[in-house]
This record gives sequence, C-alpha cells and structure tokens, in this order.
Amino acid sequence: MSASGEILVVCTANICRSPMAAALLQHALLVEDEPLKSWKVVSAGVVARRGDAVSANSVAALKKVGIDISGHRSQPVTQEMMDQAKAVLCMTESHRAMLLVQADPAPRHVHLFREFIPGDAEREIGDPFGGPLSLYEAVRDEMVESIPSLVKYLRGLAA
Repeated sequence: MSASGEILVVCTANICRSPMAAALLQHALLVEDEPLKSWKVVSAGVVARRGDAVSANSVAALKKVGIDISGHRSQPVTQEMMDQAKAVLCMTESHRAMLLVQADPAPRHVHLFREFIPGDAEREIGDPFGGPLSLYEAVRDEMVESIPSLVKYLRGLAA
C-alpha cells in the first residue's frame, strides 16, 4: 500500500456503478479533514475494456445531484491499482472474489461498498446496466446511503 491515499472502486465493466460510486465518494471526501480530503478515488472494472464511455443513465443520475461524470472512460483493474490502493471497494461479492483470485499479492483491504452500513441492509449493489433511469437513481441512492459509514471506515485507515 502506498503512503498517499488512493481508493479503488470496482464493478464489472466500469461504465455504470463504479464511476458513479467513485464520484460520489470523491465528492464526500472533499469536505473531510486531511488526509482524506486529498485522497483520490479511482474506478475500474474486473472485465472492463479501456476507453468505453460511461452509460448515459449513470451520467443523468449523477447530474441530478450536481456531479458530472460525462468525461469518464472505462479501464480494467490492474495489479498496480490494487497495490497502490488504501482500500478496494467492490459492488458485489463476485467482484471481490475475482480480485482475490487474480491478484498477487491480494489487496489487504477489499470490501463491499455497502459493507459498513449498520444493520441488515443489502450489502451488494446490483447492476443497473440496460435498465431505466429510475434504476440508476435507485443504485445512486444505495451508494449515497453507504457513504457515511464508508467515510467513517476510511477515517480509521487514515489514522
């Protein structure tokens, strides 16, 4: 793990969930104290192609909360990204399993984006790909709900 702060957010193709989650988390970290305020949040996909545009509904769902991700381009997860990350945040257990099998060495802090929510909330974030804007908005809201508990966890990593 590097001394600088970098958080890696992972989904399947890096065109829907992880770009949205990364942008929402980056936005939340901007109001934190240092060092979290300076941490960079990046996203990638376990089977992503390099250079694909983010889905239009992902852009629209975040535009409604004042965040522009229209310039995002997909990228595959690399070992270097995992090695540099303070934490790797996945959308589903299958993403986590793929990373842990493929990585050498495996990242130390691999979690689900919603893992730290207290109670019995659903931990995985489903794939909205191909669905209506309302599904993307529901996914966005699941991510937003996750942010306070996730930031609390990241504060612990920064200490």
